[in-house]
Amino acid sequence: MKAYSSTKYENGLLVWKINRPEKRNAINYEVMDGLDLMLNEAEGDPSIKAVAIIGEGERSFCSGGDVVQFHSLITEEQAYAMLSRMGNLLYRLAILPKPTVAVLNGSALGGGCELATACDMRIAKAGTDAGFIQANLAITTGWGGASLLYEKMNPSRALQILTEAQVLSAQELKSFGFINEIYEGNSLHALEKFMEDILSKEAGVLKSYKESLIEKFHASNLKQRMDQEIRRCAVLWAKDEHHQVVSSFLKR
Repeated sequence: MKAYSSTKYENGLLVWKINRPEKRNAINYEVMDGLDLMLNEAEGDPSIKAVAIIGEGERSFCSGGDVVQFHSLITEEQAYAMLSRMGNLLYRLAILPKPTVAVLNGSALGGGCELATACDMRIAKAGTDAGFIQANLAITTGWGGASLLYEKMNPSRALQILTEAQVLSAQELKSFGFINEIYEGNSLHALEKFMEDILSKEAGVLKSYKESLIEKFHASNLKQRMDQEIRRCAVLWAKDEHHQVVSSFLKR
């Protein structure tokens, strides 16, 4: 089975899914390829009004980067190649001129939170949790997620979340302004209900509103800030402290 899938609905919604439930929907290079293809499709197809991202199953939205696959990246240069590739994809997702929503149908950890933050809106199933836990691995957000988070919520609260590196409940994240809505039951049904009013509007209206948000991102130099953030993470990635923590994790 491919590591991702993409489904376009008649109402103009494109749902992109990570299909790696056995790996808690961790992101590997194949998933990156799929995200690239999805963004190409969404950018080029005027019939697509909005995009939603979800994980397969009910355990995990996305657990971040595939630790096993990326453990072989040792040097700063090796790390930067991977980090910058995913960071560029998340920037493209952030500036996609169509509304985007992350459906946290399960836990979101590390890079999974960065993926969710790159979307315009986030809904979460009741009982799920999420955390920017990168600091516990002796690194920072490596895909530009901190810069994105500072755009999406109160910067002081964002800094607290990033530096404490705790896993938080959906209710806590909603109170912080990270989650738009908490839902019960079937995730796709909840997504359909959440997007119903948005998708009833003309594509040109949705694009125009999103372009106003993109102008805000440009004004705040989001791309440059994400690039600098990724560079700093690559430096930390190459340090012994990070490799020791990852080695201990893989031996558990």
